[in-house]
Amino acid sequence: MAETATPDLEAYFARIGYDGPRTVSLATLDGIHQHHAQTIPFENLDIQLGRRIAVDLAAIERKLVHEKRGGYCFEHNTLLAAVLRALGFQVTTHLGRVRWQIPVETPTALTHQVLRVEIADAGPHLADVGFGSMSLFRPLRWEFDVAQAGCLESRRLVRRGELIAHQARIGGTWTDVYVFTPNDVPGIDIEVANWFTCAHPQSPLRQNLRASRTLADRRYTLLNSEFNIRHADGRVERRTIATAEELLAILAEYFGLHFPPGTRFGQPGAPWPQ
Repeated sequence: MAETATPDLEAYFARIGYDGPRTVSLATLDGIHQHHAQTIPFENLDIQLGRRIAVDLAAIERKLVHEKRGGYCFEHNTLLAAVLRALGFQVTTHLGRVRWQIPVETPTALTHQVLRVEIADAGPHLADVGFGSMSLFRPLRWEFDVAQAGCLESRRLVRRGELIAHQARIGGTWTDVYVFTPNDVPGIDIEVANWFTCAHPQSPLRQNLRASRTLADRRYTLLNSEFNIRHADGRVERRTIATAEELLAILAEYFGLHFPPGTRFGQPGAPWPQ
């Protein structure tokens, strides 16, 4: 998986509206992570337009930064990793298995990319701006069995043998978001996982239209024809999208994703407005 030597830092920071510190510190990681999460949405719309997803840095920068689009984990976290490395952070890439809203007995593939970021004055942290409906707003300390304020819901990391589980507390119950092994993975593994995610017929991101964007006090989530706004106090506003034009308007207003009038995603009969 080829990367340019350095990302375009000025264009990236302009895209996310970040003008904070650039030192190798927790303040820098935390600030960049928050600005990225609330500015660049998670979305799989290129898949529904019949396009393959490229995960080389040049392609990701063109799409997420210059074209002001969003993407999924391999795009978001590859970009974030490149930015952090250019600033001097030590970053390790891991692959995990999605477990959010999936029955315990159902196996899942290694299709989620997460990052371990080393900080001398604050210890290692888990960074992840690309999970979608349960993306982190802030990075998590690499500590176990400790509730942390990573997003609207409390989060924690739990050891499970050789695995690490990232969990969210929903009501009074801790629920797995994903599990991963803390091993560095080569670029070819990312390429293969990305191919499955965007091209395999059984990939959930081929079967569903998704978009999400996480702010400090609320989260916007689009799944097929259902649009939700979840607030930090637990309130949820729900709206069913009835027409293709309404879908385009929702994408523009809440996710900053602008498509020409008449754009249609996926094939007729898909579970979202055509």
